[in-house]
Amino acid sequence: MAGKLSVRKLNVGGRRVFCRVDFNVPIEDGAIADDRRIQASLPTIRLMMVKGARTILASHLGRPKGKPSPALSLRPVAERVSEILGVEVRLAPDCVGAETEALAHNLQPGRVLLLENLRFHPEEETNEPSFAGRLASLADVYVNDAFGTAHRAHASTVGVPKRLPAAAAGLLMEAELKHLSPLRGSPDKPYVAVLGGAKVSDKIDLIWNLLPRVDRILVGGAMAYTFLQARGVHVGDSLVQADHVGSAGALLNDAASRGVAILLPVDHRARRGDAPGGEVITTAGPEIPDGARGLDIGPVTAEAFAAAVGGARTVLWNGPLGLFEEPPFDEGTRAIALAIAACGAQSVVGGGDSASAVRRFGLEAKFSHVSTGGGATLEYLSGLSLPGVEALSDEDAGGAA
Repeated sequence: MAGKLSVRKLNVGGRRVFCRVDFNVPIEDGAIADDRRIQASLPTIRLMMVKGARTILASHLGRPKGKPSPALSLRPVAERVSEILGVEVRLAPDCVGAETEALAHNLQPGRVLLLENLRFHPEEETNEPSFAGRLASLADVYVNDAFGTAHRAHASTVGVPKRLPAAAAGLLMEAELKHLSPLRGSPDKPYVAVLGGAKVSDKIDLIWNLLPRVDRILVGGAMAYTFLQARGVHVGDSLVQADHVGSAGALLNDAASRGVAILLPVDHRARRGDAPGGEVITTAGPEIPDGARGLDIGPVTAEAFAAAVGGARTVLWNGPLGLFEEPPFDEGTRAIALAIAACGAQSVVGGGDSASAVRRFGLEAKFSHVSTGGGATLEYLSGLSLPGVEALSDEDAGGAA
């Protein structure tokens, strides 16, 4: 875990712990539609409760634009966490202020308090120093279990830990770094990356960082059409980032010079017209006719990609290979998900839509690790430092004993 302090080694008994979690869950008609993000941090919360910590949970929810919004209150989250833990988890009226301070200071060992939505204050996202200081004054030590927000230099992820004597990674954060860090180094080979999604621009830094490490890169999703155009392949009305065709060509050339195979689709499932009811066609080759838009890899490509994954020791998958929410354009993504699940490799799904696809197909348990991060995972695997990770104490920091 890059030498960072773990909550396992943090002395939390009787101490107030500011614990940043990611409870940014979907809420429909006042009820939580999916509580997976809550479930993901329960091991850390339970560990701190058993150790006698006075746990103060902090999270954002949605985009309230720096002002209170009843629709984005964390009240449903407090109720759900209370239900799961079997103890009352009180919701503070705000994340700062006299009443919240009193609740935090009077919190008993083994009990849990949830602060109201951090983003009700614009100072959270700007990491305003006095706001970060007010948050830090609620606690004695810090734990970050919100990997999905670790790429944001916000008050709760950077400002607070810098103001407390010890800042540790929670169990979820620890697991993320444990599985993702080797992919930035020298993982077991053959190492295969499966990349999809809509935009080449989102993945350029990731691909450049992968080229010295991987043996093969399989490219699908809408981003594949930009790469195909860079190779002079006609892609009809498919989504192409015209301003990134040159970058795609440079990546292809660099990969070839390194002996890294970049596999692009050799056939497609496409739809004529923009309407959902348009005619679905499967092309006989890599070219897509005018008037048709590619929306999935074709069956020949799916078979080739599955074979390329077959002998891998390490697989990274980031981004779906087609419009997986809409049959029949889910077939390519499903085929590759099944191939990765069956190949026996150390398999890591890089969060976001690819994680949603794995869950949609009921295959989550078949993968070594499904990241809870979206942008954080992408930035970390692109070789960038995450402010929320950098702000954590080193393993030998004081306050752990």
